[in-house]
Amino acid sequence: MSMNLVALLYLVASICFIQALKGLSHPTTSIRGNLFGMVGMAIAALTTAALIVKLAQQMGGNVAIGLGWVLLGLVAGGAYGAWRAKTVEMTKMPELVAFFHSMIGLAAVFIAIAAVTEPAAFGIAPKGSPIPAGNRLELFLGAAIGAITFSGSVIAFGKLSGTYKFRLFQGAPVVFGGQHMLNLVLGLLTVGLGLVFTFTGDWTAFYAMLALSFVMGVLIIIPIGGADMPVVVSMLNSYSGWAAAGIGFSLNNSMLIIAGSLVGSSGAILSYIMCKAMNRSFFNVILGGFGGEAGGPAVGSKEQRPVKSGSADDAAYILGNAETVIIVPGYGLAVARAQHAVNELAEKLMHKGVNVKYAIHPVAGRMPGHMNVLLAEAEVPYDQVFEMEDINGEFGQADVAIILGANDVVNPAALIKGTPIYGMPILEAYKAKTVIVNKRSMAAGYAGLDNELFYMDKTMMVFGDAKKVVEDMVKAVE
Repeated sequence: MSMNLVALLYLVASICFIQALKGLSHPTTSIRGNLFGMVGMAIAALTTAALIVKLAQQMGGNVAIGLGWVLLGLVAGGAYGAWRAKTVEMTKMPELVAFFHSMIGLAAVFIAIAAVTEPAAFGIAPKGSPIPAGNRLELFLGAAIGAITFSGSVIAFGKLSGTYKFRLFQGAPVVFGGQHMLNLVLGLLTVGLGLVFTFTGDWTAFYAMLALSFVMGVLIIIPIGGADMPVVVSMLNSYSGWAAAGIGFSLNNSMLIIAGSLVGSSGAILSYIMCKAMNRSFFNVILGGFGGEAGGPAVGSKEQRPVKSGSADDAAYILGNAETVIIVPGYGLAVARAQHAVNELAEKLMHKGVNVKYAIHPVAGRMPGHMNVLLAEAEVPYDQVFEMEDINGEFGQADVAIILGANDVVNPAALIKGTPIYGMPILEAYKAKTVIVNKRSMAAGYAGLDNELFYMDKTMMVFGDAKKVVEDMVKAVE
């Protein structure tokens, strides 16, 4: 395989990746985008395997053994990925994404260590010659970002899972005095050691820099409150891309540079969108200074306050006599796996002449796009699903807003100065003529705040599992 053919195939794979991102930007083209992504990755992987064989032949290595390791990695990784994608529950998707990010970061670290140990095997420098300073800088950046991505993603995985008792994996922020100063000192030490490695090639500095980077990843993520987790997912996505791009420069692999840059830039753009949706500072998030006061859990009101509650039959009667209904799905809907029942309810209401729409907040659920994927799985028509900025103006004219498992994204506390979510754009469900809220209990949302919407005179609470409640509504509507 000539290098010209390798460059051409990498170019084709890059175009496929660009088309994949373009397709994934809208639900109606997402299947096509996924196909482009799979084709591009297949071309890139097979081309790289052929390139490894060519380099092994040129260096007089054992081609069969080298190719065997490559195939083993492809089969093992591909089989595990296929199994996880097939078996993962919708509520566990955020954890799966965090896990994949951690693997990308760890892969970047391992490649950097291998390149530093055996630069000749990667074509970075002739055997016995030192690694050029430019390559050392690239390896330092790729390895540091990869290490931060790995350890940070592990912490994010634990926080998203919510099943581990270890303090660092719990949803509440872990904060202590002098935390920001410690992060600053460790950050400066990491950069300093990286520069020492860059200018001197000292291995000790490289490995010390790696160790500090792993620690930095943990310290950046532990002060994150539950309400900020969607931003974390997109931020780590961006980090993993830049780690891959940094290693791509060291290996002179254009495919890795392009793919990493696409992931890094798209993740950064998504982080910016998430920050706007949560009223967070973009640079504060990227540098790990979020959480704490802005995103940590707040203590909600402990005073017992009366609420108006009703049954599924009551809710069905109100919905069936409305002209316009806006459905607001949240994480509770995903936990109950009630998306199919909700779609059935919407179809029954539309059959009765009710105009039904879905309102999606950018950070609803535990990761960007979580609710969109949930509704797509239930085959909800895309033209019924609206983003926050497109539908907020319609709540005032809606007869009913029905909130299913959502809390913080409809909390009017975002309008009150001094609250932890002050300034965060919300779905303005409180403006609807009647509000129906389904929750298991009056427990506070992920941000730890009480929700004034639940106590309004126009609001009726319907307590219970979302799937059972919605199924009861479907029967009552019939």
